[in-house]
Amino acid sequence: MTLRDRLCQAAADLVTTDGWGRVTMARLAEVVGVSRQTVYNEIGTKNDLAEAVVLRELDRFLAGVTRSFDEHPDDLTAAIEHSARRVLEYAQGNALLHAVVSATHGADTELLPLLTTHSEYLLAGAKQVVAERVAAYPVALSQQQLDACIDMVVRLVLSHVMQPSGDPATTAADIAFIAERVLR
Repeated sequence: MTLRDRLCQAAADLVTTDGWGRVTMARLAEVVGVSRQTVYNEIGTKNDLAEAVVLRELDRFLAGVTRSFDEHPDDLTAAIEHSARRVLEYAQGNALLHAVVSATHGADTELLPLLTTHSEYLLAGAKQVVAERVAAYPVALSQQQLDACIDMVVRLVLSHVMQPSGDPATTAADIAFIAERVLR
């Protein structure tokens, strides 16, 4: 594990136990066993640390999406459903995500904008991974229509990650149903 990975993991652990407001570069340095200057040299600012932690978690979510598409190379609807289900199940048990979105429970919410109002890089990263995977399937849509469909699916899944309305399997099936109709 690289130093950056260790720092991000330690920061994620601190967020889940103590909240983002209690994460300082000095405390992070102490937990990892390096100097505060080393943390700044490796990560940058506290805002850079927040982005690094969120992007690291996004990579974990997207690795599941990639696996789901790989497991369904001949059925785009099944790949979408399995991807959505995998993401929603992973989100359900994700302590870091719960720590970040628990604003309604009086928690420290400084990280929440990274998942909501300032989530451009999350959306771009997710849409890029899905678009790369969807390119392997025969789809009778223009590129503009396909991009709109991918945007819709990604935003819909992320909406359910942030505010679940049902169990992952049912929600994923509903998302796949909608996507399949649009893709026709």
